[in-house]
Amino acid sequence: MRLFGSDRIAKMMENFGFAEGDELTHPALNYSIQSAQKKVEQHNFQIRKRTLEYDDVMNKQREVIYGFRNEIIHGEDVRDRLMDIIEEVVILKVEQFTTPDADVTEWKIRSLADWVNLNFPLGMPESEILKAAESGKEKPVSGSLFDGLTEAQFAVCNFISDKIRNAYDIKISFEEPEKLATVERYTILTAIDKLWQEHLYEMDSLRHSIGLRAHGQRDPLVEYKTEAFKIFDELMVNVKTEICHNVFRSASSMMAFENFLKNVPQQTKHDSPSAFGQPPADDNKSKPSDIVSQAADDISKPKPKPQRSGPKVGRNDPCPCGSGKKYKNCCGR
Repeated sequence: MRLFGSDRIAKMMENFGFAEGDELTHPALNYSIQSAQKKVEQHNFQIRKRTLEYDDVMNKQREVIYGFRNEIIHGEDVRDRLMDIIEEVVILKVEQFTTPDADVTEWKIRSLADWVNLNFPLGMPESEILKAAESGKEKPVSGSLFDGLTEAQFAVCNFISDKIRNAYDIKISFEEPEKLATVERYTILTAIDKLWQEHLYEMDSLRHSIGLRAHGQRDPLVEYKTEAFKIFDELMVNVKTEICHNVFRSASSMMAFENFLKNVPQQTKHDSPSAFGQPPADDNKSKPSDIVSQAADDISKPKPKPQRSGPKVGRNDPCPCGSGKKYKNCCGR
């Protein structure tokens, strides 16, 4: 007859010479228990160690992003940092739409002009960018932010950055001085907080799916660190790009915003679209009040999704509008 459960245990104890209620002190049994306990503790230690290694990746990212936030919160000269951010993004966009070894006429000047005019109230024609590129004769200083650019790229970066600074000087001349620093901090911190929250969801999704890489004979931790670095690098670029997009769309008051739009220099002829209500190029010029109303409406209304005529764009592909963001975070919302 086959025994199960407690009957089987009782039979085994009887075979070993133990009576009911006796203490189990057999050397072989003690060794087996110690060995099993050691293996369990080692396994739990490896789990805790692995978890800490994953957490360490996020802790390093938090140090960077919180350091950036604290720099803005406690910094005295926020405007100078804001101008640095704009300059960094301008360099990235110039590198994205230009080719160092190609002739300037083969550059994606239209795409660069579209990005400039959609983010800044400049109404910059493509011809001016092309002219700036062709006139570039000065090399960037070695070790500077512009290091690695050609003379033409360096000239375009300086030209666009100078135009943006001039427009920003006009903007702040109509702002309330005591509120200006608050507006500048708000512009930067809003972009950081918004995209950081989205980043946390993306990293959480990566953390839960990275274990599948083990089926391909790849270390999930190494893969996680590699992917996390790429995602975080993309986050920092997107944060700075978002700041550039919002810097001229924030103001201390509606009156300051309207006065700025009335006085900002406008180009009468250009091929690139603008989000700041540029006057039309024909002879039927609109009144300043109409321009302000149009600009306010353009900014308050959600950006319409472009009608797709080419191949389908994936959610994680670059947005075809040229903003530099993923499609899901831009026109694909």
